[in-house]
Amino acid sequence: MATRRTQGQSSLEKEASPISQQPVSSDVTPAVPADVIYKLLGFTAAMIVAPIGIYFLTVDAIFRGNSIWAAISAAVTANVILVAYIVVAWKDDQGERLVQEKKGQ
Repeated sequence: MATRRTQGQSSLEKEASPISQQPVSSDVTPAVPADVIYKLLGFTAAMIVAPIGIYFLTVDAIFRGNSIWAAISAAVTANVILVAYIVVAWKDDQGERLVQEKKGQ
């Protein structure tokens, strides 16, 4: 036996359809703001250049060939840069929270 099929969708089928007839607005803003990327790149460059530069500047000029103290100064420099990055990220996050709280009030 043949069954009869209708040409269009019934109102129940239209409501249950996953495809909506209304246009969907899309969010095209970047996931990470550009200033955050620039900060990250700046601190990355500092983590590469500063400890190596401190090592070679201090090994002969300050520590007279003692590479152990020059390496310690390079390690301290790397840690200072890392702590500075954490502080900057923390302050940036707190600033965003304050802006969101002001918008909510």
